Amino acid sequence: MSSTPDRQHPPLVLASSSPFRRSLLERLGLDFDCDSPEIDEQARPGETPQQLVLRLAREKAAAVARRHPGALVIGSDQVAVTPEGEVLGKPGARDAAVRQLQASSGRSVTFLTGLCLLNSETGRHQSGCERFTVHFRTLRDAVIERYVDSEQPFNCAGSFKSEGLGIVLFKALEGRDPNALIGLPLIMLTDFLAAEGLVLPR
Repeated sequence: MSSTPDRQHPPLVLASSSPFRRSLLERLGLDFDCDSPEIDEQARPGETPQQLVLRLAREKAAAVARRHPGALVIGSDQVAVTPEGEVLGKPGARDAAVRQLQASSGRSVTFLTGLCLLNSETGRHQSGCERFTVHFRTLRDAVIERYVDSEQPFNCAGSFKSEGLGIVLFKALEGRDPNALIGLPLIMLTDFLAAEGLVLPR
């Protein structure tokens, strides 16, 4: 939760247990709560990556909104996609992280981050998808293994933490909002909040 005491706006709830998203939202200087949505995040047959992140962002917000009447609820979801359309999930363990980074070496991976802001009082929702592309350096196996052992990015799609040492793996970053790469597109969120009357800075 943010330490900012000002509650002169509708209650704000982040539908996530992610410490990365919580840290990003704290940058806006707003008081907010976190509530884990605990939904099924499996893709549906024939669903594109963009459709998946938009649906899950909305479902996360809706699941949490039921427990927070009168709140503005933020839902977000992210996937990493190769040029061939393969979705890269969270590796979960060291060997899988090493394999993911080996496959990404010298290539580009696009991150799609879905965002939804749901007003639980009015039922109004705003949603969108932010794209951000990472262009990887050509990476030696030894570099990959040292990185994975150092930062252990096992719960990160794409097997890196761009806000940390992961930056050394890239030769270029391409996109409107680097916060989207970490998991919460703040530029888009700021627009959504303004449409609900919450204009920043406060």
